[in-house]
Amino acid sequence: MSAPELDGRATWPRIRPAVRHRVERAILREMPTREDAPIRGRDPSRPPARPAPPVLPGDDPGSIAIAAERLRAGGLVVFPTETVYGLGANALDARAVAHVFAAKERPAFDPLIVHLADASAVGTYAEMEDADDPRVARLAARFWPGPLTLVLRKRAVIPGIVTAGLPTVGLRVPDHPVARALIRAAGVPVAAPSANRFGHLSPTRAAHVVAGLGSRVDLVLDGGPCRVGVESTVILLAAGRAALLRPGGLAIEAIEAEIGRLEVLVDGAPRTAELAPGRAGAHYAPRIPLVLADPRDPEAAPAFVVRPGERVGFLAASAAGRAAAEAAGGPFAAVEVLDANGDVVGAAARLFDALHSLQAADLSRIVAEPVPDVGLGRAVMDRLRRAARAAGDAPDEPAVNR
Repeated sequence: MSAPELDGRATWPRIRPAVRHRVERAILREMPTREDAPIRGRDPSRPPARPAPPVLPGDDPGSIAIAAERLRAGGLVVFPTETVYGLGANALDARAVAHVFAAKERPAFDPLIVHLADASAVGTYAEMEDADDPRVARLAARFWPGPLTLVLRKRAVIPGIVTAGLPTVGLRVPDHPVARALIRAAGVPVAAPSANRFGHLSPTRAAHVVAGLGSRVDLVLDGGPCRVGVESTVILLAAGRAALLRPGGLAIEAIEAEIGRLEVLVDGAPRTAELAPGRAGAHYAPRIPLVLADPRDPEAAPAFVVRPGERVGFLAASAAGRAAAEAAGGPFAAVEVLDANGDVVGAAARLFDALHSLQAADLSRIVAEPVPDVGLGRAVMDRLRRAARAAGDAPDEPAVNR
């Protein structure tokens, strides 16, 4: 049997606007944002209309109990994972999930990842043929808990609003004690994108969430800074396929060592933008124009020239990169170094924290040094290219299949 098309039209039944799905989309269309939600386009420096949400210590069992109750009641709870902070709702409650979309101002075509307490729950939410795939068991045993999302054909118990009408659902087990304690205490799977407004920088600290979403959420569990610092790697394993949908916190090479080569889907391929979170062409963008430029490349020299009155920030991949940039131009109003030694793991962990700092520095533009495009460096470069693309500074890349 030939492999199914990625939009589900060849092997899976087409998702026509069934009654339940129409109702879920109607909820999303008609539901007003919360009365205290910031107005689109307003000055982000203005304080929210109401106090910020309570921030509770994630290592306190009492906090976990309060947060679990809010999830069961249909509320929005922000919780830490090893990748970034997640904006969580009961994945089985379509109305609660609709609140996630409203709080983030997130396009309805973008699916959410469903977080599980452990791998034993996969068969409850994924079709048995996919759940029993030996590759799923192999990857789960090797990398869960961890920054890996597996996209499988979903069971009907997962509402269509979670998957944006797709026949597949992304599942993962987060590698953070607060996240897993919350999911176990709530007794439900948790649908959670990153806890930021759509297309903005992902939060790696509780303070980022409070600054970005404020009183749009019910409460925040503070688990300290995120260890990995970039979102999970997303792999499609539905109906026999094996494709990379999004690079992330787990290196592709490690996955391929377990299950063999992956097909790679690139931006711009037909009907692939909606298959996984973060595949939109312009994404992960700070509010300041960003350009990728190597300070050692003579052709990139104009990017490092600071004009009178201009405040330029530099995102360095290493201490050596900072020195090269300061020799090529400047002076820079703000500099963030991802990892002094240029290690891509350290760069991934620091990426969003560094971009948040630069965004807060009242800059005219940001120049970012590329990191090696291998291992976790692929995830870092994916985020930086999308951020640059938001400002029109990075072209779409050609299709590549592996």
